[in-house]
Amino acid sequence: MPSLKDIKKRIGSVKNTQQITKAMKMVSAAKLRRAQDAVVASRPYADKMLEVLSSLAAREEAEAHPLLFSRGKRRALVVILTADRGLCGGFNANICKTAERFVRKNEDGFEAYDLMVIGRKGKEYLKHRPGLNIGKVYENISGATSFGTASLLGQEIVDGYVTEQYDAVYLIYNAFRSAISQVVTTAQLLPIIPREVAEGTQMTQYLYEPNRGAVLEQLLPKNVEVQIFRALLESVASEHGARMSAMDSASKNAKEMIGKLTLQYNRARQAAITKELMEIISGAESVKN
Repeated sequence: MPSLKDIKKRIGSVKNTQQITKAMKMVSAAKLRRAQDAVVASRPYADKMLEVLSSLAAREEAEAHPLLFSRGKRRALVVILTADRGLCGGFNANICKTAERFVRKNEDGFEAYDLMVIGRKGKEYLKHRPGLNIGKVYENISGATSFGTASLLGQEIVDGYVTEQYDAVYLIYNAFRSAISQVVTTAQLLPIIPREVAEGTQMTQYLYEPNRGAVLEQLLPKNVEVQIFRALLESVASEHGARMSAMDSASKNAKEMIGKLTLQYNRARQAAITKELMEIISGAESVKN
């Protein structure tokens, strides 16, 4: 049975841990508010842009621009958004497991997959998985998310697709729903998927100014950048929500543990006092005799 000193020391240790988890919860809650506002602001623009370009892809021939053209099934790029830090529940593990299943299941029939991992935790998880080819890793991006960062990533991805390094590009990230709900989402970035049109529907044609080539050259790469930026914002908000929930659960568990340890301490103290009283009584009785 542990001594009173050991139990008291453990209670103090758990209390210190509880203070840390409470502080981390408060920090994540403050950051979540700002991240959630950014996500809500970005969604209408990203959704509408994707809708317009999907409609445009349904009207145009695939040869009109390389980002509309579907090639073979040689090699695909999978962009995986994870966090640089842990202590956020299953946030990172769920993303990595989904990515691993996606590659191994190979539903689209590609010969090979390259992984672009954004976030240190994703790299640490996936580098130990055999058969996965991690091409590039970017760390410390989620801490200061900006459209400039998304633009650079988008340009790199577009260049890889245009130069035929990849025949498709997929994006896997956590979509933010609420502080306690994040949904792992897999989306195809390239080639742009045309919107489904009901049979017999007559498609109206767009008028381009100054010309079709110039408009497509600006809009299609920009869409990739916008979708990546939106995914980064969703991932950051999801990370803060997951960490807030995880730290709240940890704080509650610490409170329960402190209660159990306090009860154990009181029982051990009572037993020690009873033992001392029995020794005093026994000594007094022996003196009388």
